[in-house]
Amino acid sequence: MPVYETDEPILYERRGTTAWIAFNRPSFANSQNGQLLYALDAAFARAVDDAEVRAIVLHGKGKHFSSGHDIGSPGRDADLPVKARKSLWGDHSQLDGAAKAYVREQELYLGLCRRWREIPKPTIAAVHGACIAGGLMLAWVCDLIVASRDAYFSDPVLRMGIPGVEYFAHAFEMHPRVAREFLFLGDRMTAQRAYELGMVNRVVERDDLESEAGAIAERLATLPPFGVTLAKQVFNQAEDLMGKRAAMDASFHAHHLAHAHAQLTTGSTIGGQDARSMADSARKE
Repeated sequence: MPVYETDEPILYERRGTTAWIAFNRPSFANSQNGQLLYALDAAFARAVDDAEVRAIVLHGKGKHFSSGHDIGSPGRDADLPVKARKSLWGDHSQLDGAAKAYVREQELYLGLCRRWREIPKPTIAAVHGACIAGGLMLAWVCDLIVASRDAYFSDPVLRMGIPGVEYFAHAFEMHPRVAREFLFLGDRMTAQRAYELGMVNRVVERDDLESEAGAIAERLATLPPFGVTLAKQVFNQAEDLMGKRAAMDASFHAHHLAHAHAQLTTGSTIGGQDARSMADSARKE
């Protein structure tokens, strides 16, 4: 059974017309277990339901934005029954074989990210420190990304035999040639490089990250809300017409073929000890 280190994996605060939503697992580099992701979904819903909220900022407590999916903390809850559900797949913990991971990840990772991408209010990711693998997904679903100079981005999961994270937006967040390098080599991309490639909107000093994100949110709050919603829908549709949704569907199937292969060859869907080492490295930095 998992041991949750906090009852509040997500912190919610409203400052004027902006909802500030924070990952609150700093001891584990804000890694994402089911507890955190469903709490995040509830926080987003709370912001959407509040008529006074006109913009949302997503950020992280502690040293890092997010080190990705929880694959090694005491609070890892991948095998627990699902308490909150947004799809009709059923409880993944009652399934066997490849279906177990497939259903869970389509619900918790791909499904929730697509849901958050369609939030009708403008969203800003304020990224500092590590933004690794699953952390990328939560930044990429936001409309704008502001990063501090100490921020870095990486998706090293190919070392585990997995072809990228479930919300596979790589070739839409950067040039496909760069995206191949990013995934194949798994190297860290600096905030400045991400800015030069267009993945990040602004780079600021660490001490200025919160004020910069807040200032942008305040400007967004002055826009007609329905107009912003329509603009978001147009951008999302344009990306999908360029193949984003179809590419993501194809990638998700490949992702789970890789999980099944890892299970057969190593006894773990995430590739055994190498995966644990990666998780520990991110947490200890």
